[in-house]
Amino acid sequence: MHPGNDPASQILDVLKFRPRGMTITEIARHTAIPRNSAAKYLELLRVSGKVDLRPLGSAKVFSIAQRVPMSAFLCFTRNFILVLDNHGRIIQINDRFLAYAGARKDDVIGKTITEASLPVVSSPEALALIRELDHEQVISDVRYQHNDGDVYYRMQVIPTILDDGKPGCTIVLEDVTLIKRYIRNMEFLARTAMELVDMPADADIYRYIAERIAEIVPGARVNVNSYDDATGKFFIRAIADQDFRTALQEVLGRDLIGMEIPLQEIFSPSFGDQSLKKLQPGFIEFLLATEPGPGVVSIYDLCFHTIPKERCDEILRSQNIGKVSASILSWRGQLFGDVLIFQGPDETLENMQAVDSFTRQASIAISQRMTAERLRQSEERFREVVDLFPNPASIIDGDGRYIFLNRAFTEMFGYTPEDIPTGSEWFQSAFPDREYRKNALETWKSDLKRSETGESRPRTFRVRCKNGLVRNILFQPVTLSDGLQFVTYADVSGK
Repeated sequence: MHPGNDPASQILDVLKFRPRGMTITEIARHTAIPRNSAAKYLELLRVSGKVDLRPLGSAKVFSIAQRVPMSAFLCFTRNFILVLDNHGRIIQINDRFLAYAGARKDDVIGKTITEASLPVVSSPEALALIRELDHEQVISDVRYQHNDGDVYYRMQVIPTILDDGKPGCTIVLEDVTLIKRYIRNMEFLARTAMELVDMPADADIYRYIAERIAEIVPGARVNVNSYDDATGKFFIRAIADQDFRTALQEVLGRDLIGMEIPLQEIFSPSFGDQSLKKLQPGFIEFLLATEPGPGVVSIYDLCFHTIPKERCDEILRSQNIGKVSASILSWRGQLFGDVLIFQGPDETLENMQAVDSFTRQASIAISQRMTAERLRQSEERFREVVDLFPNPASIIDGDGRYIFLNRAFTEMFGYTPEDIPTGSEWFQSAFPDREYRKNALETWKSDLKRSETGESRPRTFRVRCKNGLVRNILFQPVTLSDGLQFVTYADVSGK
């Protein structure tokens, strides 16, 4: 305590060592200032912004205000700052906001936000937030449509005591566009990853790729092509922008979907040494023009000369196309197609990393589709060969279900897959004698336990056919690498 200090200074000295604050009674006791006088000085200190007040039940708790001088805050923050008086008039605005608005300070000071026509804060959404201000701070995200696209700001409207002791408010705008875009892109990639996994085999994956890229790059005209390695040709599979597709159809006199484009080993001299097979995943941007030149590609070359040059030039002019971003669809060295994103000369490809990650996801999905299709075709060929096999044959899974019977099996025994879906039903029908069936089943299990993959286990059993005829049948089961049992049968009754 310093008795010589004025009451306001004494109160501030006491509060410095009480970060949690003090009540009026506690301050009066520690400073020896009468309670009513302490209350008067505390109100003056609160109005001047030197102390903060918070209610605690019926008591009022005061603490030192932790505030940065407004002048320093306005000069050095990266955010946009605006201070309004209690009539909603602008009394302070930082230089960063002025530069963004393209205005001078003399043109906005003393005006309301609406009169000054300031960007972001003059939108109906932002004005509604300002009107909501009471005694508590208001925070919300505001979207602003800029020439370059949507911009997002985190808007804080903070109750403020001005230098004259009157109430006002401070508006702080923090650009959170990158954060919003990152979150949106992560949500997009998570969603598309699941959709690609769950996509039906008969769905058009190339159209899906085009539509999803158009979703994350609004306004872009997206073309997705597939590639046939056997013929060395591209096939136009999807065009996301319907207006663009219609315009191309009008110029060319035909729909481009399904159109073949031959792949050249080198695109053209304007591409330098880059052939499609040498390109790596990731987008490469090419400027487009009617004639090739340094750093410029002609759309005629991009179409592999399959579309007349004058038509290509007309497309370029009528659709205001100035550049194309190209990326291949490939996985583990195998080429599946490419993605072309056409834009105007002044447009920029946003979300490049997200689009690149998505095309990699799509490439893996196409690869998995092709692998599944090759496996399906291989299985079909195997089944066809076994079905045409002259000797009876069957395939049994690990649970004893008969998953395939060839024609010769049904011709010899009379049983169809519906008659003997499981091994137990087969044994019941083929071996009606209980004791013989028990011995046959134990022999089968014993041979299976001692055998190795690929090793034949020949055994002869008496089998009753569906028509009641009993035959001596040589069973020759073999365990395949995936655990399935491939069994052939031979009638040895006459031997």
